[in-house]
Amino acid sequence: MTTVHPLSRRPQQRRLVVAVRGAAGTGKSWFAASLADAGLGRLCFFDTERKARLLEGADGSRYDAIEVEHPDELLPFVDWALTDGKAEQGYGCYALDSWAMYFGRKHRATVQAVRERTGDPTARPSADELQADQVVFQEVLRRLCVDSGACVVITDQVAARGQQDREENEMGRVVPMTASGLEYFVDVMLELSLRQDGFETRRVATVVKSNAPDFPVGMEIEDPTFAALMERLGDGPQPVETEHAEVLPQPALAAPAGPTLADLLAEAEGFGLGRPQVLLAARHYCGVQALDELTTGETADLLDRMRERYAVSGDSAGEAEPQVQVSRRKKAA
Repeated sequence: MTTVHPLSRRPQQRRLVVAVRGAAGTGKSWFAASLADAGLGRLCFFDTERKARLLEGADGSRYDAIEVEHPDELLPFVDWALTDGKAEQGYGCYALDSWAMYFGRKHRATVQAVRERTGDPTARPSADELQADQVVFQEVLRRLCVDSGACVVITDQVAARGQQDREENEMGRVVPMTASGLEYFVDVMLELSLRQDGFETRRVATVVKSNAPDFPVGMEIEDPTFAALMERLGDGPQPVETEHAEVLPQPALAAPAGPTLADLLAEAEGFGLGRPQVLLAARHYCGVQALDELTTGETADLLDRMRERYAVSGDSAGEAEPQVQVSRRKKAA
């Protein structure tokens, strides 16, 4: 047996494992394919949806897309890609598109097997059978996200509202277990959305889960590519004022009726708060997905909450507890 010195196992590679979720048409597959242009080696793209044929370069000219026709093929394909395929094709990064499709087809096969065995068309898998599937699911993630030692992107869908809260049926048990497993194996989880900006549509990624300090929760990245993420990795947090150039049109004949987003961000910076923290507060208190969706009244409300929390107490965000707690204002009678 070869003796390996423990210090030879120090992290040597700058890499990132990313899960990206979002509604259909937000560009999840496109983002996964952007791995091919990140200078990380040849991309191996596992296609469980058989949609890679619509992406440029998927025919092998830019990267290798492999269609997975049956869910049981995925794990052997991954094993090949990490061993013989890596040696033959020079794979340096991997993508799985999509986790939701793979999981759905694998779970459906399990349900069908149970019903054929029992002869009961309404039979459902037992807890032991679901656990056996979970072992396979985690093996796929472990091989890709851990054993590969490479940069990885896994796409997923946003679960339907309330789906993860249902406990009376099999999906109520399986979905939370699977979703939490994916979140456990990745470094950063992004949520993609499309936003209308005048006559143009912008693709925006919002960090919803992160183990990397360079990608704080609530951070927004416009027109994201994997190369852009790698450029930011290791550079440290960027100054708030350079992260987004927010320029709001000003009325030509009248002053604004209330505080603007620029006013809100400027005052937040004075209290030691960054744009991601302001976005999280806006989502919680105002129910918006982006800061530019705030109305004048909502902007004023957030300013009042901020002043009540910091200006009155004399604290700054850096001196306060990590989780900012904002008390609700007393409404005027």
